[in-house]
Amino acid sequence: MTDEPMKSWAFELEEYIREGEPDRVQKSKNWATAIGLQAVDGLSPSQYLLDTAKEHIEGRLTIGEAQELIGSYYQRSGERTEEELRSEEADIVSSRIAELLGERSFTFSAAGLRSIHGRLFKGLIKDAGSFRKFNISKNEWVLKGDTVLYAPWELIGESLDYDLNREASFSYKGMAKNEVPQHIAEFTSGIWQVHPFCEGNTRTTAVFIIKYLNSLGMDVGNKPFEENSWYFRNALVRANYNDLPNGVHETTEFLERFFENALLGSNRQLKNRYMHVDWVDEATTRQVTEQVNSATTQQVTQQVTQQVERFLDVLGEDEMSLREIMEQLGLSDRNNVMKNYVNPALEFGLIERTVPDKPNSRLQKYRRVKQR
Repeated sequence: MTDEPMKSWAFELEEYIREGEPDRVQKSKNWATAIGLQAVDGLSPSQYLLDTAKEHIEGRLTIGEAQELIGSYYQRSGERTEEELRSEEADIVSSRIAELLGERSFTFSAAGLRSIHGRLFKGLIKDAGSFRKFNISKNEWVLKGDTVLYAPWELIGESLDYDLNREASFSYKGMAKNEVPQHIAEFTSGIWQVHPFCEGNTRTTAVFIIKYLNSLGMDVGNKPFEENSWYFRNALVRANYNDLPNGVHETTEFLERFFENALLGSNRQLKNRYMHVDWVDEATTRQVTEQVNSATTQQVTQQVTQQVERFLDVLGEDEMSLREIMEQLGLSDRNNVMKNYVNPALEFGLIERTVPDKPNSRLQKYRRVKQR
């Protein structure tokens, strides 16, 4: 099992969308969203999953048959490395998301949210489909290791009911299209902040929101979830975090940009590093955004995979060893990290090796190249 660079699998699925055959187009969009969402937890689906997805898109397999093949594939694999186990989760959950997005049925309730989580993670996460029974915290890169304050476990049901009832009573009648992303961002961030499950909250929230918006007749573009799912998660973090002594306020502005792209077809720039609590002020951000519109930068950006973009966000302005990079990415396969993260960044001139300048040295570290 090997990881496919983001642009590679996306390009293959994009071919079906360009064909324009309605059934294939919708299936391709569902699979693209499903595969892209695995990046929120640093997971990469296998080539086998992509091949199976294409069989389903082309009508040679039902979604049920595709899932059976994926399950059988891993049952035959015997002992697997940690990286292969992570690919197994990515493959299985991707196929389940594709199935859910292909169904028209939807229940707008806490029970519906639990059902989605149970279907996505059955057999993969303990107590899938059940609310957590303890409080949790999670170290976030975008918060320099701090955590969002999630809902207390004993108030999960009450908190979800409050957010869902408030949304159910809301009327979109007369609302301008450009106002919808802000409202959806606020609703989505509220649901996510509850964090009702031990694991898999972001992927579950994404599927729930997509199906909810579809039930309202809104066309949700697959590209943002396909290409910017890690941004989606970081935007949810920033929408629910305050550090007032240091001038950090919770804001849905980043999440609004995401939904503007998803719902309005906008082309807002979605950069994870802009959300880091140490990032410069918004005025400087706008200046940088204008600068990156040069033809040369665009040419390089088009080649950079989502994995490289994530690597650059993790690296920031620090100098890191390969081990530190792997820890920050949450990956354990050295060859995978070198092949899909470090080497492409070196090739594009985005990072440089630091002393000692020996590629095979265990003491070797990497840092970003300062742009002139």
